[in-house]
Amino acid sequence: MRATVVEFLGSNCDHDMIYFSKEVLKFKTEVVWYSERDLKNPDVVFLPGGFSYGDYLRPGAMASRTPIMESVIDFAKKGGFILGVCNGFQILCESELLPGALLRNKSLTFICDYVYLKAENCDSPYTKKINKILKIPIAHGDGNYFCKKETLKELKDEGRIAFKYVSPEGNIDEKWNFNGSLESTAGILSKNKRVLGMMPHPERACEKILGSDDGKLIIESLISFAENG
Repeated sequence: MRATVVEFLGSNCDHDMIYFSKEVLKFKTEVVWYSERDLKNPDVVFLPGGFSYGDYLRPGAMASRTPIMESVIDFAKKGGFILGVCNGFQILCESELLPGALLRNKSLTFICDYVYLKAENCDSPYTKKINKILKIPIAHGDGNYFCKKETLKELKDEGRIAFKYVSPEGNIDEKWNFNGSLESTAGILSKNKRVLGMMPHPERACEKILGSDDGKLIIESLISFAENG
């Protein structure tokens, strides 16, 4: 597969994502700058984590108005696969490619820790091969997912909640919902389920030496879907 990683002013997980894509997944990987408009013909676009534009206004707000995001939005409208991680998730929400918003963590502090994820919908491109509880790290100050009641109902009815924070045993437990996200939501999908936004970092859980390689399952699911439907 061909992948494009988008870099913004303030991205700090871009090289993690490039390594994940190029060295672990063995994708043909292009890197494009926020001021460009050419995505270089990818199969999947990765929006990495970080603090684009210093999180001024709101996290992801300024990045969502950059030239490259016009191309990303067009790519999404044509059915392209997009994974936005952490700040990338925030950018997807600010771009209205995904609904809702990421608010300050309930603790009002930055949190860097491992979390456990359960795939809520195992019939999406990113989850079809996941049959276990995933151990993946988070690192954010604004990861508290929130949306309107009607939006949450729509997400649930359409199977668009991709991941929830759970205990190591797979149970919903507010103790393990570190940021206070609405109904422990850790990742959501677009209407066509080809755009995924999530706060946890799968690129930081791609090799055993990192403490977990569970993050690979998300992209291995995407590869399987792209090849077999």
